[in-house]
Amino acid sequence: MAHGDITHIDIPVSDTARATEFYGAVFGWQIAEMPGFEGYPMWQAPNKISGGGLAPRSDDFTTPRSYVEVDSIEETLATVRELGGRVVTEKSEISPTSWWAAFEDADGNQIGLYEGTTGAG
Repeated sequence: MAHGDITHIDIPVSDTARATEFYGAVFGWQIAEMPGFEGYPMWQAPNKISGGGLAPRSDDFTTPRSYVEVDSIEETLATVRELGGRVVTEKSEISPTSWWAAFEDADGNQIGLYEGTTGAG
């Protein structure tokens, strides 16, 4: 069964340094690259709960994408396919204990999926 909580939001950017300065000044976000995730600065809101990343913009990633936590990415993607959605990115490892994927609904909205825990302990 899906958790359904939004856990992360990626914002596609073409210049991470410019975006880091911009979003830090506009919202007061703490933005930094984490070891192992170079080129993908992650942001945390002042509430220390909300967060996400400044992801490289590409032809197929041009609008912000929210990630929803699920118990099983495989089961969720199977349901997406059954209901006419399109898988954009198959299940991919973030760390040994966490994974992500993305799909597109019938209206062209992309939603990310997250399974697992971010920390390995």
